[in-house]
Amino acid sequence: MTIKRFFPLRLVAVVWTVLALLLSLAAAEPALADTIAVQRASLQADGSGWSIDARFDFDLNSSLEDAVNKGVPLYFTTDFNLSRPRWYWFDEEPVNVSQSIRLSFQPLTREYRVSTGGLQLGFSSLNEALDVIKHVTSWHVIDRNQVRPGETYNASVRMQLDIALMPKPFQIDAVNNRDWNLASDWKRFTFTAAERAK
Repeated sequence: MTIKRFFPLRLVAVVWTVLALLLSLAAAEPALADTIAVQRASLQADGSGWSIDARFDFDLNSSLEDAVNKGVPLYFTTDFNLSRPRWYWFDEEPVNVSQSIRLSFQPLTREYRVSTGGLQLGFSSLNEALDVIKHVTSWHVIDRNQVRPGETYNASVRMQLDIALMPKPFQIDAVNNRDWNLASDWKRFTFTAAERAK
């Protein structure tokens, strides 16, 4: 009689465990929406080497959108890495560069501003400003003297919300809040250096 009762109780425990696992996966699914997708990335020859063109896709969640609209600047950093595997030593990394883009809102002019280096652009809507951030165009990443002609390299690119560049009080909050975690995986592709960049 105890054997008959043991089996249904064990079955109920297994069913409850499976249901709990499915519910936890369903709760974790919205976190996947807060990622940056790399739609495409390619290297193009320019006058002194190669430039990258990349397209990213993401949306700001409500916490990030509220922060921007309240005047908190957001920094999006794009990282590019070029490496060449070597069987006898660590991989060679001739290129490892980053570029940060600042997104801010000016309440007096009701304008969103995108700035990088000395360039600053103004937009009337957040979506227009994000479209510029999502499309990295003609970013010079490789000088001709950094690669060997005919060699094949592994190129990697990613974009992330860089909380390290934010004001200190927001950095503390961002570390403990998953709404502030927005990043892509590395997009990897191979690149063969031509004899001469055109």
